[in-house]
Amino acid sequence: MKAISCQELSWKYSGRKRFAVENVNLDIEENTFVSIVGPNEHGKTTLVSCIKGLIPANYHGIWYGKVEIFGEDNRNITGQKMASEVGYVFADPESQFTSMTVEEELVFGLENIGLPFQVVHDRLEWVSEITLIKELWDKSPYEISGGQKQRVAIASVLAMKPRIMILDEPTSMLDPIGKDSIFDIMTNVKNETKMTIIVVEHNIEQIAPLSDQILLMYEGQIAKMAPPEEFFNNSDFLVDHGILPPQATAFVDRLKQDGFYDGVLPVDYEGGVKATRQVLQRHTA
Repeated sequence: MKAISCQELSWKYSGRKRFAVENVNLDIEENTFVSIVGPNEHGKTTLVSCIKGLIPANYHGIWYGKVEIFGEDNRNITGQKMASEVGYVFADPESQFTSMTVEEELVFGLENIGLPFQVVHDRLEWVSEITLIKELWDKSPYEISGGQKQRVAIASVLAMKPRIMILDEPTSMLDPIGKDSIFDIMTNVKNETKMTIIVVEHNIEQIAPLSDQILLMYEGQIAKMAPPEEFFNNSDFLVDHGILPPQATAFVDRLKQDGFYDGVLPVDYEGGVKATRQVLQRHTA
């Protein structure tokens, strides 16, 4: 089933000369992990904001086309239903905080939709375990580290158990350790839920192995969309569009272009080592 369908989607912010996204046609199947990559200011955040319904509801501009969430035009979906259908984690976690303690932050949305006490309690325990934040319950979400803030922001959205979860550059403000923890959480969410997950991310090395599909936004349009093992074919095309493939992928792609390798391109270090060994064994036998 299609979780998301964008049909001839175009959006231009008020006062801008160019469309931020233009003529985008996109289908995302339910229970898939999709990464959106590309240079800054090329339409990634605008696209996911259109999917969530933040655009056009909260911005002035020109809209063409349609976005459907599980077959329903998202402009006709009520705010309460949208909250249960599509969760959205901002790059700046503080922008979504509303409470004085982490525990209150986590249960705020659950109480607003009137869930029973036991369900709220069970969801609180579940998201705290999956995001490793139980020890933060009594702390202010504004006074914890950047990585902890992002984990709390993810947990507060995850607690609602939306059918679709969007994370907009969740690691952009974090140090390497904080980034690793967020990727661990995304791995857990992918493995333990049936959510459709969409992540805007610049860290190609770590997001590629998680992805079912990678989508490249360039100048407001979809320049390429494919599974990771196909997406990284033609490294020169990606570099020309502002994307540096994982080092292991780029290395094996060069071997492939020179005729030494004819298999599927790897997307991580382990795959690169395996492919290189195959090449060495073949040409030293």
